[in-house]
Amino acid sequence: MTYDPFQTFRWQLAHGRVLELGRRGVLMAVINVTPNSFSDGGRFVKAGAAVDAALRAVEAGAEILDIGGESTRPDAEPVSSGEEQGRILPVISAIARQSRAVISVDTYRAETARLAVEAGAHIVNDVHGLQREPAIATVAAETGAGLCIMHTGRAREKLPDVIQDQFHFLERSLQIATDAGVRRDQVVLDPGFGFAKDTDENLELMARFAELHRFRMPLLVGTSRKRFLGAVTAQEAQDRDVGTAATTALLRTAGAAIFRVHDVAINRDALAVSDAMLAAKNSRRDTKS
Repeated sequence: MTYDPFQTFRWQLAHGRVLELGRRGVLMAVINVTPNSFSDGGRFVKAGAAVDAALRAVEAGAEILDIGGESTRPDAEPVSSGEEQGRILPVISAIARQSRAVISVDTYRAETARLAVEAGAHIVNDVHGLQREPAIATVAAETGAGLCIMHTGRAREKLPDVIQDQFHFLERSLQIATDAGVRRDQVVLDPGFGFAKDTDENLELMARFAELHRFRMPLLVGTSRKRFLGAVTAQEAQDRDVGTAATTALLRTAGAAIFRVHDVAINRDALAVSDAMLAAKNSRRDTKS
């Protein structure tokens, strides 16, 4: 049976929450509680500023808030687990008290993930695809948290074909999750735009995105303000939101389910147009059948 990325998928999350994916695009807002993230470093270092930004993102249309305490840009210095936790746990706790938004924690550390879920997070978003600290999969299994498993090409030899490398890496990640007891209905996959991928590789990944549906799982994409958009548009990071919205529209029509973005409003409108077009297409198909 052919996999339909636009069918309803009930994503099971921590604390008894469920998020329906597939029928419409879902926005995940980036809230970096860091001094050195590539496009918004330092804006939300103080917990109060981060919480205010998160609540504004919800008002603008974000359904998921992705809270991170360590920059993932290639040249960023790592922080200790204590510093990471000190940055994000007060923010997660405050958002959980003030909003019904779904909260994601952007971390590869199992200890941070567990504490974040205890503080109110519903999702664990691991940019190392469970392959740096595999125990993070056990945290998801034991807490019922949703799990975003991202592909990365960092610190390893990649296969020359971008899609083959996706399957090579992510199939191993999925096995780690399965071995830990994570259910498939807890998992979404992220092809990791920009993570050890040059401009040509990112564009090819976009062009061949539909091939990733062979995983038969929902897909999250994070193209927002990435360097390859700057190479295409000649814009600096803070001016790449229009280019980001273009990728949002294109990847939604290719079957992406979740969009991790900095500027919620412009991507909300891009999704509105894409979803309206998809609805019209489906209506015409239903009429013919």
